[in-house]
Amino acid sequence: MAALAQTTLAALPPGLVWQADRLAQSTETSIATGFAALDAQLPGGGWPRNALIELLSDRPGIGELGLLLPVLHALPAERWIVWIAPPHLPYAPALAAAGVPLERLLLLQPEEHAEILWSVRQALASGGSSIVLAWLARADTAALRRLQLAAESSATPLFLFRPTSAARQPSPAVLRLRLAARDGELAVDILKRRGPGLAAPLRLSLPQRPGLRRLPALNDALVRPDPVRSAAAGVHARRG
Repeated sequence: MAALAQTTLAALPPGLVWQADRLAQSTETSIATGFAALDAQLPGGGWPRNALIELLSDRPGIGELGLLLPVLHALPAERWIVWIAPPHLPYAPALAAAGVPLERLLLLQPEEHAEILWSVRQALASGGSSIVLAWLARADTAALRRLQLAAESSATPLFLFRPTSAARQPSPAVLRLRLAARDGELAVDILKRRGPGLAAPLRLSLPQRPGLRRLPALNDALVRPDPVRSAAAGVHARRG
């Protein structure tokens, strides 16, 4: 019977059945992360295009944005790159040096938790966003499920930045990564994916650009600059 089951599974189209001891193969195109070692560990070989992705860390500025810079640089130029409730303002010179089109960067600053959730759903439903980045200190499972469904229906990747304590909470996210700074590198622990667990965190060297001082760093890209200077540098800001 076991041999028959294996033969039957092998005859099914690729991507229709996923076995938990293997890395799932997506039938949809993914977005290359810009890091070959990470792509090799993700189903489909990159970031999913229509899903909720959680990035967990103890504090902002450890390199989490450096992880996404290759994607932000490669997104369609005619759609918005939406940032919602970041803990600090984006550092425009670092983003521009990485090739991120500042004229397409839309910064939303809702002040209440409910407004953040609403803004995320609206950004996804608008049809005008190529990617949505949101910082969320807390969310219940029902709210996360609604965000996951919104990302799926809009075919837009949603990256949620959450504290590492959120790892204890169940989540409908298709991908959950825990990030930590380790000796000048970014340690990436894959907590959830469609596949077996990862034996040890990946160690990624994030790119640095010449001509930028270490602080504010390109890998952080979040600072506390004067809001007027930040807006003048090309970041489109909206307060909820």
